[in-house]
Amino acid sequence: MSTCNCDSKSTLIFPCSGAADVGELADRTARKLTVSGTGKMYCLAAIGGKVQQFIDTTREADRIIIIDGCSNKCAEKTLATAGVAGYGFDLEELRFQKGESPASCENIDKVAAIVQSKIKDQNHESGNRSLQL
Repeated sequence: MSTCNCDSKSTLIFPCSGAADVGELADRTARKLTVSGTGKMYCLAAIGGKVQQFIDTTREADRIIIIDGCSNKCAEKTLATAGVAGYGFDLEELRFQKGESPASCENIDKVAAIVQSKIKDQNHESGNRSLQL
């Protein structure tokens, strides 16, 4: 397994982890990215539950990666309620459709590669949370 370690900045990864197959795909991709060293999967439920320690840590992160399973963008909207923004990957926009996109190793690897590639391709300034397309 390769390690990305794209840079030394703190990168938090928030998947939607919804009930549909694309939610599972987002969740399992975030776990793979954590294991590979790309960033650290963080607790979206704690943000929604307004757990201040988690909100503070999230606000202090250098980079926020959001992986939403569909165009409802629940993860992005949950973070927004805490005043946090980040770079969002919408799996629907990446051509993964609800009911048609199992969380297979192949699909997880595809999404992880897209996220890692986007991070590697950017020159990040201190405190820059967003990646530009």
